[in-house]
Amino acid sequence: MAFKENGGNPWQDNRQGPPDLDALLKRLWQIAGGSGGSPGGSSRKGGKWSLGSGVIAVTLLTLWLLSGFYIVEASERGVVMRFGEHNRTTMPGPGWHIPYPIESVKVVNVTGIRSVEKRTTMLTQDENIVELKFSVQYRLKNVEDYLFNTENPDIEFDRNCRFKSTICGVLDSAIRTTVGRNEMDFILREGRADIASRTMDLMQEILDEYGTGLEILTINLEDSQPPNAVQDAFQDATKAREDMERFKNEAQAYANEVLPRARGEAARMLEDAKAYREQVIANAEGEASRFTQLLSEYRKAPEVTRKRMYLQAVESVLSNSSKVVVDVDEGSNMLFLPLDRILDREGSSRGSSRANRDSPTTSGSSSDSGGSRLREGR
Repeated sequence: MAFKENGGNPWQDNRQGPPDLDALLKRLWQIAGGSGGSPGGSSRKGGKWSLGSGVIAVTLLTLWLLSGFYIVEASERGVVMRFGEHNRTTMPGPGWHIPYPIESVKVVNVTGIRSVEKRTTMLTQDENIVELKFSVQYRLKNVEDYLFNTENPDIEFDRNCRFKSTICGVLDSAIRTTVGRNEMDFILREGRADIASRTMDLMQEILDEYGTGLEILTINLEDSQPPNAVQDAFQDATKAREDMERFKNEAQAYANEVLPRARGEAARMLEDAKAYREQVIANAEGEASRFTQLLSEYRKAPEVTRKRMYLQAVESVLSNSSKVVVDVDEGSNMLFLPLDRILDREGSSRGSSRANRDSPTTSGSSSDSGGSRLREGR
């Protein structure tokens, strides 16, 4: 289609029907910056850039520069790499880096808790096989070491250690080392917490040596049991061990019941012996003091003291005797003595008072009256 036919306007078509597709594509190519003239004098000769090309270039440059903006959350750190080498680490907030391919940024969560689980079969020190399940919780403590010192330090979606990551390999090595140094009974019973603690310490030591930038928070031994093939035998052994512990506890309970009682009896006997010793010593000291005082009185008045001692001795002997002594002036008289009543009265009055013991039937000082009553009963 010639310019003359369109009045010198290439955009005007006076003909009826669809426009020529080849001509339209040619015009668009010229406007976009192709060689040749453009309508309205908007393009330059000699193959230079057209105005449309400059606008597109500026737009692309602006978009390229805007692609360097990024935002780091409070729990994250931004690691900027220039041509693949670490350049700087940025803190939370907005940031900008030279766009790709010059610089790139990797945003890493440094406060989130990550975890892995591993179920494995191990050989113990006493050559038994035990199945264990460990769960590990960890986090990042150095983002640069985490990204650049080791390859695949961890795989966030690999919680069951199906892939070859550094954290899983270290966990497997630490478990084998710790379990291989202990016996099966210790691992299955009282040593569960100790096994987890030792495994955690060994894992952290290896991770620090590798420079992985990871910090172990907790390790839990969630399950420990023998293989399924020996479960029945192991249960029998477990029941026997439980019976042994029960018998031990019963024996200890019996000992705890008997021993304090025996100790109490022994302490009581010792105290009784001490009390008896003190009593004997006190009695001996009292007798010695009484004898000393009596000796002093005897030296002052021998006759009086001798008579008083004789009377006290006779009184002491006769107070515990069942014999009846009667002082009768007339020895030829025949007496009738109701001995059964006298003995009954003596038994009932013994220990009551001194006046009852000095009754007319036993006292020599009232012999006349007693004799007269005895004679009246003849």
